[in-house]
Amino acid sequence: MKSIDKIPTGKLGRTTEMVKTGVKIGGNYLKYYSKKAFDKELSRDELDNDNAEDIYDGLKNLKGSALKVAQMLSMEKSLLPSAYVEKFSLAQFSVPPLSAPLVRKTFKKYNGEYPEELFDTFDSNSINAASIGQVHQATKDGKKLAVKIQYPGVAESISSDLAMVKPIATRMFNLQGSDSDKYFKEVEGKLIEETDYILEVKQSKHISQKCAQIEGLRFPKYYEDLSSEKIITMDWMQGQHLSEFTKTDFKKEEGDKIGQALWDFYMYQMHELKAVHADPHPGNFLVDKDKNLIAIDFGCIKEVPEEFYTPYFELAVPENINNRKFFLTKLSELEILRPDDSDKEIDFFSELFYEMLSLFTSPFHNETFDFSNEEFWNKISALSEKYSKDTELRKMNGNRGSKHFLYINRTFFGLYNLLHDLKAEIKVNNFKKYLK
Repeated sequence: MKSIDKIPTGKLGRTTEMVKTGVKIGGNYLKYYSKKAFDKELSRDELDNDNAEDIYDGLKNLKGSALKVAQMLSMEKSLLPSAYVEKFSLAQFSVPPLSAPLVRKTFKKYNGEYPEELFDTFDSNSINAASIGQVHQATKDGKKLAVKIQYPGVAESISSDLAMVKPIATRMFNLQGSDSDKYFKEVEGKLIEETDYILEVKQSKHISQKCAQIEGLRFPKYYEDLSSEKIITMDWMQGQHLSEFTKTDFKKEEGDKIGQALWDFYMYQMHELKAVHADPHPGNFLVDKDKNLIAIDFGCIKEVPEEFYTPYFELAVPENINNRKFFLTKLSELEILRPDDSDKEIDFFSELFYEMLSLFTSPFHNETFDFSNEEFWNKISALSEKYSKDTELRKMNGNRGSKHFLYINRTFFGLYNLLHDLKAEIKVNNFKKYLK
């Protein structure tokens, strides 16, 4: 993949790139409607493919928050057309890397020394490039290391990048009024945290130490003396990316083993630590030769406050969902129902969330759950399709739910997708043996 020598870091340069992308998209629509005039049966597949490619091409050169949002959207497989999911998913671990000269310049700026002055060996060609940083291989004192370097200008451009994508997200999710700002502030806050590599090292060490007891799970060691605000140094971990592993002809017991480790890892964090790795995409996990799961990135950690945790998991219990008075009370606590809702809105949204929660919490209702069950996935797809076409929903204010839903729902949806890719059958309560 061709490397890049420069990233636009100023607001003007980044806006110019987005405008160029907008012009390309306008041309794609013009081409589509010209063809549509002669072929009424023409599908939107070609338009979706062209738009997805042009948007991704623009974002991959910008890197940073705009590309990170695309990565987040790639996990919403039921929300976006498949062309966007496929193209945006490349942001997880496959984008053009910085060139070797720019790597050395960036490293010196952040660390005061060139990489070859700090390490015994340093490969200036990136092994892995993602939305916020890229990874290089190095050695020191006989240890093989992974060195993550943050792209220049990423932290400084978060606010302006989000301002560019805000109008699109507002229309996509039907957000209305100033109340929608709480969701954008939540995303902005998390993205700012992800650019603080000192915080990431601290979070990485904390969670890996707390979760070290979980069977089938491994973590790298982190080196604070070789890390800084924009650079992280950790052990080099040998393994396949989870997305690569799931494309192989793996055995059922292997998928079950990895899936159980993944499930126990997330449930332990959620219920014991009340803080969770909220970026469960395949680029953040490796599988080693012994089929252990390796977690390698802790930039996005979401704390789960008690006032959200309690009602959220109370609604995972079938008898609670089926007690209408209790159910409505919890929907209010979770800010799904609003004090100014009409009777019509209460009925509409309580029915909608009853249907959604009954389905999404079903893995918790039995001792075991098989994520390869296509009936479960077909129901999720059908529900998504139903509400994406619901004209009544479009008329109503989409500002529904606590800001904490953004990353908690993203976590569960990402987790479910990974388990589905692994075709894993898991023991739901297995994680409890690790609790205090």
